[in-house]
Amino acid sequence: MIIELKKITSEETIEYLAKKHCAFHIFDSDKNFLITSASIKEMDNELSKHAENQWVFATDMQLSSRDFRNITREIKLKEGLSIGGKHNNTLLIGGPCSVESEDQIRSAAELLKELNLSVLRGGCYKPRTSPYSFQGMGIEGLQLLSKMREEFGHLIISEVRDATHVAEIIEHTDIVQIGAKAMYDQGILRACSKTQKPVMIKRGFGTTLQEFTQAAEFILSGGNSNVILCERGIRTFETKTRFTLDLCGVAWLQEHTNLPIILDPSHAMGYAYGVPALTKACMAMNVEGLIIETHPTPSLAKSDASQQLDYDSFRDLHNDLQPLAECLGRKIR
Repeated sequence: MIIELKKITSEETIEYLAKKHCAFHIFDSDKNFLITSASIKEMDNELSKHAENQWVFATDMQLSSRDFRNITREIKLKEGLSIGGKHNNTLLIGGPCSVESEDQIRSAAELLKELNLSVLRGGCYKPRTSPYSFQGMGIEGLQLLSKMREEFGHLIISEVRDATHVAEIIEHTDIVQIGAKAMYDQGILRACSKTQKPVMIKRGFGTTLQEFTQAAEFILSGGNSNVILCERGIRTFETKTRFTLDLCGVAWLQEHTNLPIILDPSHAMGYAYGVPALTKACMAMNVEGLIIETHPTPSLAKSDASQQLDYDSFRDLHNDLQPLAECLGRKIR
């Protein structure tokens, strides 16, 4: 249940009510809300005295529900650039799977500048399946990304692997990425709830839509309203592609949640030959963003070599998306 409190309710009373009812208190759009478990369907007499409005839910998908807020949340990324709300911007996020060197990440930054794109991606802490695979450059990689932001003006997105370095990711990025393997880490989720930086959560490859949205609720209920969902493919019986991109699930999220959505066809497909066509299908879903991995020499990439586009292919994809975006009334940023 979500309860909107009357504006005259004192801070002392709000604190008392939150503690008594085991509720989260958030302040949003000049209003105070208490959020309890969805299992609570009615207010007691004391709480009713202070309530201006209430919403009752079947599940703990509450703050992210369109039954609570019927428009997609606006996420302001920087002055003059927002997604969601009344904005029709679609981010085309580009960059390598992993930051490997200054020359490599600089070339990606130059590519995005050439195409007038806003967000540079690059992994620095890599949650690899094998301990013998490249694990990322860590803080050195984050410093290189920060350097690219200073030189080129790009927004930076990078992935947090575990709670030990979440503070570093928050410090050096403009958008915090919580990866599919870290989606259930409550240390990460709670740390991200205490910042106001945008947070993009990637759906785990065995995660239901309900579990996905409840991960977002951890961040929303902690006071950070800037949450983005990212579908990147789920594990099915199929073995010819890396994962199966769940566009049916995306349609469900668009219908039932108020969170912006970004799609990641690179990880879903797993092979560069299929990424451009899949990206066009993603664009047709009218989403707020696409995240595409690109590398100057994909065959030499230290991680996910098979799925990264070379720069010419990325340029071609960018050009091919323009007429589709125009048909949808969207602008690629």
